[in-house]
Amino acid sequence: MISNNFSRITFLLVLCFVATGYAQAARPVSVGELSCENFIDPIGIGVENPGLSWIITSSIPDQVQSAYQVLVASSPDLLSEKKADLWNSEKINSAQSIHVKYAGGKLQSKQKCWWMVRVWDKDGKASSWSETGYFEIGLLNPSDWNASWIRAGIVFSEVLHPSPMLRKEFNLKKTIKSARLYISSQGLYRAEINGEKVGDQEMTPGWTSYHSRVQYQVYDVTSQLETGANAIGVTLGNGWYRAFRPNNRRTKDYGSKSLDLIAQLEVSYSDGSKELIVSDRSWKSSTGPVIKSDIYNGETYDARLEKPGWTRAGYDDEYWHETFRLENDKSLLVHPASPAIRKIEEIVPIEILITAEGDTVFDMGQNMVGWVRLKADCKAGTVLELRHAEVLDKEGNFYTENLRRADQKNTYICRGGGEESYEPRFTFQGFRYVAISGFTGELTKDILTGVVVHSDLEKNGSFSCNNEMINQLQHNIVWGQKGNFLDVPTDCPQRDERLGWTGDAQAFAPTACFNMACEGFFTKWLKDLAVDQHEDGAVPHVIPNVLGRGGAHGWQDAATIIPWTVYQYYGDIQILEEQYESMKALVEFMRNQAGDSYIWLPRDRQFGDWLAYATTQSDYPGATTDKDLLANAYFYHSADLLARTAKILGKDEDAKDYLGLMKNIKTAFGKEYITPNGRITSNTQTAYVVTLSFGLIPSELEEIAAMRLADDVSKFGHLTTGFLGTPDLCHVLTKYGYLDLAYKLLYRQKYPSWLYPVTQGATTIWERWDGQKPNGSFQNAGMNSFNHYAYGAVGDWMYRKVAGIDIDPKTPGFKSIIIKPYPGGEMNDVRAYHLSPYGKVASSWKTEGGKFLLTVTIPANTSASIHVPSTGKELFMDGKPIKDVSLEMGPGYSYLVVEKGSGTYQFETVFE
Repeated sequence: MISNNFSRITFLLVLCFVATGYAQAARPVSVGELSCENFIDPIGIGVENPGLSWIITSSIPDQVQSAYQVLVASSPDLLSEKKADLWNSEKINSAQSIHVKYAGGKLQSKQKCWWMVRVWDKDGKASSWSETGYFEIGLLNPSDWNASWIRAGIVFSEVLHPSPMLRKEFNLKKTIKSARLYISSQGLYRAEINGEKVGDQEMTPGWTSYHSRVQYQVYDVTSQLETGANAIGVTLGNGWYRAFRPNNRRTKDYGSKSLDLIAQLEVSYSDGSKELIVSDRSWKSSTGPVIKSDIYNGETYDARLEKPGWTRAGYDDEYWHETFRLENDKSLLVHPASPAIRKIEEIVPIEILITAEGDTVFDMGQNMVGWVRLKADCKAGTVLELRHAEVLDKEGNFYTENLRRADQKNTYICRGGGEESYEPRFTFQGFRYVAISGFTGELTKDILTGVVVHSDLEKNGSFSCNNEMINQLQHNIVWGQKGNFLDVPTDCPQRDERLGWTGDAQAFAPTACFNMACEGFFTKWLKDLAVDQHEDGAVPHVIPNVLGRGGAHGWQDAATIIPWTVYQYYGDIQILEEQYESMKALVEFMRNQAGDSYIWLPRDRQFGDWLAYATTQSDYPGATTDKDLLANAYFYHSADLLARTAKILGKDEDAKDYLGLMKNIKTAFGKEYITPNGRITSNTQTAYVVTLSFGLIPSELEEIAAMRLADDVSKFGHLTTGFLGTPDLCHVLTKYGYLDLAYKLLYRQKYPSWLYPVTQGATTIWERWDGQKPNGSFQNAGMNSFNHYAYGAVGDWMYRKVAGIDIDPKTPGFKSIIIKPYPGGEMNDVRAYHLSPYGKVASSWKTEGGKFLLTVTIPANTSASIHVPSTGKELFMDGKPIKDVSLEMGPGYSYLVVEKGSGTYQFETVFE
């Protein structure tokens, strides 16, 4: 009897197990990649109603989400029972799966929340619940900071003084459950607890407009603490806060002549009690091995001055100095919206060179940003110098003239007694080559390792094709972005500048968003733009603003262009809501100066089409585009973006007002700058590109203006555009049927072109089309960066037109996708993808044997309009003919168009 019952129970259990497994396998959709405010499982987010996102996957084609349910709870145990004490959204009939706003009970500072989601598919079938994610709120109010700002009690006479070191010992008497460190500084900080570095972030707290916003970080330090005696130590460096002299200008520091710290360690015990260890006057201060730190000029580190054990309990700090308590404004403290700066990868040298001038130089093989890690075994007091450069001159010598007054030199003084290792703490360099001096041992490639450092943005795009030079161009574009996306979108990472130039950023933003996940990065930077904006609405040239007055067309328009770009690529209306007043202030600034004429004649310095093609010919100095023309083109463009934004935000009166403004600007522009025969007064490529791209040409003159642009390209055989004309050049040529010319420009290898630097061995994008000339000589050293991403803006055209992955402007964020490749020239075997907010979008195509073969991947919960180039009328999908196909004319061929939902599809058609 017992045996029979046991057998029956066993059978039933097995049956239930099989049924459950089958049900799980048969689930139509699954939910994963939960994120909160663009982070996975973040701690310390700075908002009360965070945006929640998830990605759904399904093996079933055409799958969409018809509804969702979100559970948010104060403990994972509650969620395991599918209970939600903070928010149960119930079933909401909606396809929204990105940026869903938390709508539960009010969240408090330091509150940790666990959440999960399930969705219903197109047939109304529910998915399984997702895995559990979590998020933790940071310190939302100034009153949450129990810590005080403190400063080392040391009087320094020199500007570049040794880095202050501050420490505190404390005793934890109970069993530790969890611990958080909330920390920031004016200057840079490096924190250690019990001898171990806190976190993996670098150059913290980052660079913001310090007079208005100072970022703080939150770290889970539970594993670094122990019951009993503990110690925390923090070293401070100048960073961007003080002794910062962009372009060698004597700009004011952000306020203090010293470096300040605020730190709050909150320990939760297993019995439910808490303990705070805060920065206050009980901390001690001293100096140590970091003798000097400077963004431009590098770091000097004397290892003989190290204080072993100073961040451990029991260290003797009897002779250390006191600290001072300060009344710095805690309301300026904000949590970062952008991913942190981190060490991303390492590079080993490819060669050691001895130059004609006798320098020993390590070639890293890649123009990179970060620093090198030095490994040495020298006697005490040996001085090792590491100098950094981007290029060697035509004689093969170490070249630093283009760095202007930035030394880019790190100095390490050995402690002796065995092998030692050094990495700088508070500086970074832009370089390919490293010259070392003072080394007494055998020089081998393993003594230096390149450490690549930048904002830790997820790679979310890739492009390749059958042409290795174009593949190198894409490589250079990506590495230019890596090198210049270090908390701020800088123009260059090496000379005495490294500033957040607005014009460069707006030109490159679309390409940047294809290559990397930039939503948080630009969101953070745009907050600084808004607080630094001048009272009259003009925008400074650089953000954070360290150069003073701005107001330059094409640069200040970053205030409208980048929010719109971020909205288009990521589909979050919040960026428009947050930046709307800033966008509006800019347009009003231009309108107020233009007056009733609707022609804006700027009163501030203008840059125009920066670094456009120039010559020494007496009869043709170069492709100079009238700055007033460009100013009014951008006046119109910003008004256009503002009108669209107002409509999206439901600001109907504003939308009507700015549509009227656009109409008046266009009329005035046409009278001032366009002849009745469609000739733009400057008659340059850039003049035609911006007016056609922005929609300023009357419809009856568009084709004529486009033909004039094409004629100019044909006449020169190359581009003549600068920073403002280059981004849309190939787009405009493609739109108006001159695809052959766009490809001709892409494939050109002689100066000026995108591939000319590739022929010269470039591994990043250059500032100038001819930064290095064919004979090996260089352009003017005063303005000649070899890592400057602006001209890499062509990457957007490569993704959207060559590979054919495009945004449907009616449904931002790739909710609706356009796949429309433009084959031409010698282009073939194109492979590209983009990780959209909904998942991976991919397009791969090639032509062979008189056929066009296209493979497309569309993520779940989206749809796509797929345009397949063809010289025939039949289209096959996955080997079978398709009947529901529409026909659309293209440049020398037709497009067979189909509408598809999610899935991976292989298309084939005639292409001869």
